[in-house]
Amino acid sequence: MGQLRVERLRFHNQGPFSFVIESGECVGISGASGVGKTLMLRAIMDLDPHDGSIFLDNVESNTISAPQWRKRVGMLPAECQWWHDTVGEHFRHVDHELLKRLGFDEDVTKWEIRRLSTGERQRLGLVRLLWKKPQVLLLDEPTASLDAKNVGKAEDVIINYQKESGAVILWVSHDTEQLGRVTDRFYLMKNSGILKEYES
Repeated sequence: MGQLRVERLRFHNQGPFSFVIESGECVGISGASGVGKTLMLRAIMDLDPHDGSIFLDNVESNTISAPQWRKRVGMLPAECQWWHDTVGEHFRHVDHELLKRLGFDEDVTKWEIRRLSTGERQRLGLVRLLWKKPQVLLLDEPTASLDAKNVGKAEDVIINYQKESGAVILWVSHDTEQLGRVTDRFYLMKNSGILKEYES
């Protein structure tokens, strides 16, 4: 995969923030509500206006088209969006093994979206993200809506993807205990532009 490098990133009057995440590394971000963690992920994803530079494997985000960038950089928001009536309509390819590892049977593709719980939507959102094989995973509270059993399943799936693909992972969570389990290191974010680093 490649290195993610963020240089003097500013967004919504917050920052600047600078950091580097190497290929195969999982880095966490924690901080108070409203400090800008989600906005940072959206800026890196090139969904919101921002200043500064973002590089993936020495390719700057603004030198390629937004669709090309978003093929390389994928985001799992805190609440996944669904547009069609059934689960299967959202997938060009269904990874049944991955579904099984996250607690679903094969018939999940026939399920109606409106009948899904918040936790089911989030786990299926993770499946939808990973089959695209992004080089970077931006995870915004990816397990906040899950019970303890499914938290463990989701963590295992994400970390296995990291190990197998060498992906860069930026994991936002209020749960510093979780960040201690799944990340190599994590930052405490403040809107003044300070990222205080901690070892996991």
